[in-house]
Amino acid sequence: MDQTLLLQNQICFKLYACTREMTKLYAPLLQPLGVTYSQYLVLLVLWEHEKLSVKSIGEKLFLDSGTLTPMLKRMEEKGLISRVRSEKDERIVEIMLTNNGQQLKHQACDIPERIVQEAGEHEALASLLKELQIVLTKVNMENA
Repeated sequence: MDQTLLLQNQICFKLYACTREMTKLYAPLLQPLGVTYSQYLVLLVLWEHEKLSVKSIGEKLFLDSGTLTPMLKRMEEKGLISRVRSEKDERIVEIMLTNNGQQLKHQACDIPERIVQEAGEHEALASLLKELQIVLTKVNMENA
């Protein structure tokens, strides 16, 4: 059999499987915050930036508006964000954290370290993060 077609030799599968397992690690840590993993990613982006358009959030998270918009609506219903039309261009919807969304940052600050503890050696994960950024940049440039 052609070794290149074995599942265990597929980079895409290893990335997929790792992503699923990492997401499982996050679930019990995010449960007290009342957010899903995807919502946590939105919060991370908004904790870093005071206000962003839906389009900007989508670009940063590699999500299309069809996926992002329903999630943002649910986050707004939970009182974590507010969605406001831009005063400069009403076609643009800007997303901002509410006080509740901002306060979750304090509860979430230990999550990255807890994930590193659960997932393994810090140096290996730091190296993996750098390598994945290189691959992501390359793949993203080729698909642009």
